Amino acid sequence: MIVVMKTDADPDDVHTVKSKISDMKLEVYESIGLNYHLIGIVGDTSKVDAESFTGIQSVKKVIHVQEPYKKASRLFHPEDSVISVGDKTIGGNKLAIIAGPCSVESREQIIHVAEKVKEAGAGFLRGGAFKPRTSPYSFQGLKEEGLELLKYAREKTGLPIVVELMSQDKLDLYERDVDIIQIGARNMQNFELLKAVGQTRKPILLKRGLSATIEELLMAAEYIMAGGNENIILCERGIRTFENYTRNTLDLSAIPAIKKSSHLPVIVDPSHASGIWWMVEPLAKAAVAVGADGIMVEVHNDPANALCDGSQSIKPEKFKHLVDSIREIARIQNREI
Repeated sequence: MIVVMKTDADPDDVHTVKSKISDMKLEVYESIGLNYHLIGIVGDTSKVDAESFTGIQSVKKVIHVQEPYKKASRLFHPEDSVISVGDKTIGGNKLAIIAGPCSVESREQIIHVAEKVKEAGAGFLRGGAFKPRTSPYSFQGLKEEGLELLKYAREKTGLPIVVELMSQDKLDLYERDVDIIQIGARNMQNFELLKAVGQTRKPILLKRGLSATIEELLMAAEYIMAGGNENIILCERGIRTFENYTRNTLDLSAIPAIKKSSHLPVIVDPSHASGIWWMVEPLAKAAVAVGADGIMVEVHNDPANALCDGSQSIKPEKFKHLVDSIREIARIQNREI
């Protein structure tokens, strides 16, 4: 439920509305913009009497929110959210370019890739340290050593690092050392993990689950926001369908759908969506064309010998061509890289 206040609302009336909500043991979510002033009511509003608010002079109207997600809803927050990461942002007019290897393999590898993607135009470095793999016999990442190498690459290039968090026991480490904490597709509905990262204020990159609906993705974001952390970037990375030509099926329609329903920025991962290196560039361009706020691409200096997902990784020179291509598309939409 949303109480829409008049733009020139009397502060006493605003206080009265908030007090009534608090007295009902419900949460207040206030959003103020240039031409709006909204007070959201979060919790079980089934027994809330809307008329108890309409009698207050500064209340314009009361809106019932049908969606189960509240804080992630555009009704609660009409303007697009822009997530700050140090001196960089995700959302708004600037297109976020995140790139790096699926997994950190050595100091030489991560430094080489980091320098090349920065040179090409990337603003963020991604890299796996703790790797979730389908097979228990596959390479699981360098773990703490991999994280240290990512920190070294950040020091050398200035690129903020994006690293996937697998379990709550490493959260303190990630809070200290990582710029953006990634919650992978397999953990999108790991609700205890979502609650835990909701207690931090670190930006969270939340990937859509393998078979998750858009609503389920937004509900996962709601779990994080309910804990107080509203610094969330959503990521469409393909969903599982009957088609097996590609690793997953990239759901481009999810981008405009999410942006209509939610204020949170949404990026696209064309590497995991396709699983095929030569599809990465056309899918990245399509993602920008439909309004994505950025892309996340796997880049490796030697994909043929990569320890993880080499088939979907592109070389640095191919990545540079990709960035140059999407720069033109972004310009048409009055966006920049």
